[in-house]
Amino acid sequence: MKYISLSVDSKRKLPFYLAMEEYVAKYLNLDEAFFMWQVKPTVIFGRNQLVEKEVNLDYCAAHGIEMYRRKSGGGCVYADMGNVMFSYITCDYNVSNAYGKYVDKVVTALNALNVNAVSNGRNDIVIDGRKISGNAFYHVNGKSVVHGTMLYDTDMENMINAITPSSVKLSSNGVESVRSRITTLNKYMDMPQDDFKKYVKERVCEGEFMLDNSAIKVIEEIEESYYNEKFLYGKNPRYSIEKEAHIEGVGLLCVKIKVNRGVIKDICFSGDFFSSGDICKTLTDILKDVPFTEECIRDALAGINMSNLIMNLNNEQFINLIIKE
Repeated sequence: MKYISLSVDSKRKLPFYLAMEEYVAKYLNLDEAFFMWQVKPTVIFGRNQLVEKEVNLDYCAAHGIEMYRRKSGGGCVYADMGNVMFSYITCDYNVSNAYGKYVDKVVTALNALNVNAVSNGRNDIVIDGRKISGNAFYHVNGKSVVHGTMLYDTDMENMINAITPSSVKLSSNGVESVRSRITTLNKYMDMPQDDFKKYVKERVCEGEFMLDNSAIKVIEEIEESYYNEKFLYGKNPRYSIEKEAHIEGVGLLCVKIKVNRGVIKDICFSGDFFSSGDICKTLTDILKDVPFTEECIRDALAGINMSNLIMNLNNEQFINLIIKE
């Protein structure tokens, strides 16, 4: 696996590094690539999340915390210079395989430092049951991108106050406080952050690939798409039916359905689940003009495997969510 570095070492805004992931996936012929990055205080919300439900907008504005949307699913996360961000790009298009490879590399590297880190089976890495790393994925140009946090010495006050997790999500996990389920890596080992980054690079990578100025210009062009207001804030039309639940192994799933004269006209999803492609368009295409009844929805989804659209979600769970009271 090659480590991707920049010929110009200057601090960038978060969208630059997300664009850098896309560039590596689209333009570099590498089986596996990896790089680390850090940013000033920033909140990053998932592809399927509504910013007003996930982010404490007033707190972020008062404390100069920037906000951006990423193209992967999953939940809202906070990053700062004490949070080392990891990006992993692989030719393996299979989500489970890509996750497995990435998480194994990170956990093995931490274990070698006598840190008792383990994967929790979904998308987090934990120590003693407390989260130090949350990860997400998306597909680009036939490749998988897995990226995540490594809470090394993060400002916990900013993290807790900047993010406003759903009460459904908190209650379903039996969590009284966000603070009770997160921790920082520096509590478990005595290694300066820069030394830790050097260790990870040498542990998981063999060789280096440096991006020159021409590559950086292309990345900057890709970066612009992340500042588009439609992408950043999305659209939030009115819907006649709204359902929300936390489903084990899936995550928080909010479904909004526009029903007119008893038939489905539009459907929209939000939450911290992991998805493949534009699920709102895909499900709207499948269910548009289908009568809003259990039998008709079940028939329309007969040839569809929901887990191919939303990770770990089966058809029965989806039908129960939108139909049952």
